This record gives sequence, structure tokens and C-alpha cells, in this order.
Amino acid sequence: MKALCIFLLFTTFCFSQNTITLAEDETSPKATITDASFMEGHWKGEAFGGDTEEIWTSAMGDSMLFSFRLVVDGKVNFYEIGHILEKGDSLILQLKHFGGDLKGWEEKDETQDFKLVKKEENKLYFSGLTYEKVSDTQMNAHVVIANEDGSTEEVTFNFKKQ
Repeated sequence: MKALCIFLLFTTFCFSQNTITLAEDETSPKATITDASFMEGHWKGEAFGGDTEEIWTSAMGDSMLFSFRLVVDGKVNFYEIGHILEKGDSLILQLKHFGGDLKGWEEKDETQDFKLVKKEENKLYFSGLTYEKVSDTQMNAHVVIANEDGSTEEVTFNFKKQ
């Protein structure tokens, strides 16, 4: 299950119409933290047989902070903490995973990094991860995940604003 839950995994392939990647010779498009403002808020949904919750702060200091948790059968399966940060003339999403016991999955000084690939109104494509505003009360996150057998797939998280 742990391998299944490492759901914001960087990948170098395009797996469906909702996620894309940045080629090695490409640069990220120009963007500011204002482009991510549609993500602000408290969001809940269901995935992996449990309840999901994602909270995005308003922009401050050229970044937006977020936390995520997955609760299955009344117990925390894992957490994430991260941010979208203005870097150069673009954006990068960085995060770290933690088990329900708050033990980190990544090494102390490592983060999972997702460079911005493309932006549209109310939609940000990071490498292997896309956030889209569906309405004022709905947001989707399309994420490429790794399965226990080494294969990958795209999973869509449907969130409703609280």
C-alpha cells in the first residue's frame, strides 16, 4: 500500500490527457503565484478507499502552503506537506510525505519537485501532476502514481470545497 500511496511521484512519460511532463530541453513557462490562487481553500474528497483532505493557504511570501492527509478506516495512512513557490519567472511545486506516525518518507534534505509545464486559466500542469478548478466548489488533482508492481497510472482526486 505504501508504494501505491506515493502518489506525487515524478515521471518522465505522458500517461493520459490530464498529466504531461516537461522535456529535459524545455523550460517552464512564465507564471506567478497568482496563477495558483484558484487552489486556495479547504478541500475534501475520497480516494484509495478512504477520505482525503487538502488545505491550501492564500499566497504570501511568493508561495502557497498546503497539507494533505489520507484517512483509511479511521486511521491516518499518510500526510503530505508542501508548497507552490515562485522560482525564477515560473512556479515549482515541492512536497514531502510522512507516514501516520510523522516519520518522513524522503530523506531529510530531499523533496519531491514538480516543475510547471503549462498553464491555462484555472489549470496548472506540473510534471506528472495537474490541478484544475472545475467550479467555485470543485477542484481536481490528476496525479501519476507508482504501483507496487512498478507500473504507473494516473489517478484523479475529486475535491469539494468545505
